[in-house]
Amino acid sequence: MTQTHLGKSIAQLSVLIQSGSLDPVALTEESLDAIRTHQDQAIFTRLLEARAKEEAAASSRRLREGRSRGLLDGIPIAWKDLFAIRGLPTTAGSVVLADDAPAAEDADVVMALADAGMVSLGRVNMSEFAFSGLGLNPHYGTPLNPASTDVARVPGGSSSGSAVAVAAGLVPVSIGTDTGGSVRIPSAFNGLVGYKASRGRYSMAGVFPLATSLDSLGPLCRTVQDAIWTDAAMRRRLVPEIARAELAKLSIVVPTNVVMDDIEDGVREAFEAAIERLQRAGVRVRRAAFPTFSGVFDLMAKHGPLVTAEAYGLHHHRLSGPDAAAIDRRVVARTRLGEKITLVDYLTLLRERERLIAAFEAATAPNEFIAYPTVAHVAPALGLLEADDERFVKVNAKTLRNTLIGNFLDGCGVSLPCGTGDAGMPVGFLLSARKGLDEALLAAALAVEEVVRPSA
Repeated sequence: MTQTHLGKSIAQLSVLIQSGSLDPVALTEESLDAIRTHQDQAIFTRLLEARAKEEAAASSRRLREGRSRGLLDGIPIAWKDLFAIRGLPTTAGSVVLADDAPAAEDADVVMALADAGMVSLGRVNMSEFAFSGLGLNPHYGTPLNPASTDVARVPGGSSSGSAVAVAAGLVPVSIGTDTGGSVRIPSAFNGLVGYKASRGRYSMAGVFPLATSLDSLGPLCRTVQDAIWTDAAMRRRLVPEIARAELAKLSIVVPTNVVMDDIEDGVREAFEAAIERLQRAGVRVRRAAFPTFSGVFDLMAKHGPLVTAEAYGLHHHRLSGPDAAAIDRRVVARTRLGEKITLVDYLTLLRERERLIAAFEAATAPNEFIAYPTVAHVAPALGLLEADDERFVKVNAKTLRNTLIGNFLDGCGVSLPCGTGDAGMPVGFLLSARKGLDEALLAAALAVEEVVRPSA
């Protein structure tokens, strides 16, 4: 079959499906065939062929009978290997969970999107236990960044397979998790839109955790419109509720501390060019220091990272038993750092976090958005990171630096492609807002995207 529908957005496919020009069964078969024959077999960890064909056939029948479930009916989707899929164990990018009991039912958000008519094609790869921003996986292989034209480069993590599946055109959307940047980082590295919702916006039932104080969800896709449509369905809304913001009424503040430190020249240039375009379009931009940003890292340096404390609490029994030998050595080493974090440290982190959140919210106006580069560098080469654990730790920390601020301060954010940096690799523009301002953020991102996205 000629693969003419791969690489399209949700909206492009929806028009074809709803008009009767494209049958969901044909689209599903085309997508499954493309996945099976793709040169990178590390993207998907499990195909759901029987389920996908059944869901596509049901969608096709509904459409023929005039009973469409809406914009997403018949649209293919892939799931990060953290979401419960009925009948399968949830392996979280690891081999030590492969013999766990199969899930009795889908995760809540999987059920929500199935009810919207979406077709689940499979599970995609990830950093083991979601504990890395780079996306390496020694068990299932590391999906390669499709944007690279020189050397093999990392996909970003932990939602590595989600990003590559969309960037490679195999699915129009994949749902990931974001605890320190795991939706926004791979989206930035692969030239995609990645929306990290406010924590609690979606049900977390059936989602394997990393750090429950920080975990959130979101789609990786091609456009903000696609993210808005998916967001609505994940909350069981029949139609989206977001209206495009007016550029002339938007206000953006660019932080002058932490997030621009040690940034690659190409990333800075792409970001500043995007800011300049926004200003020409009428967006008000100011620059200011955010002491709370420095405060986040001062707090972690004194008491340890919150994510590490909670990850250790979740996995300590695995690290003290035979499973440790079968877990990625880099994940083991990072998680074991949580052993040094005392209960007093942990409680102090939680208390001081609330203080920093309040200070951050007081420093921004209710209608003001924060903007800075999603990551301070483009996707790095894979080879040196696989060979050198010390380099891996250093690069992983820098990769997570800008995005983890949003998780710690409990906000929401959208990474948008805004140009290219070194080696022609994509650069991400991160637009963020305070917790609960998701509708305003998505409305702003819908307008901002048209200005910051590089022209074809």
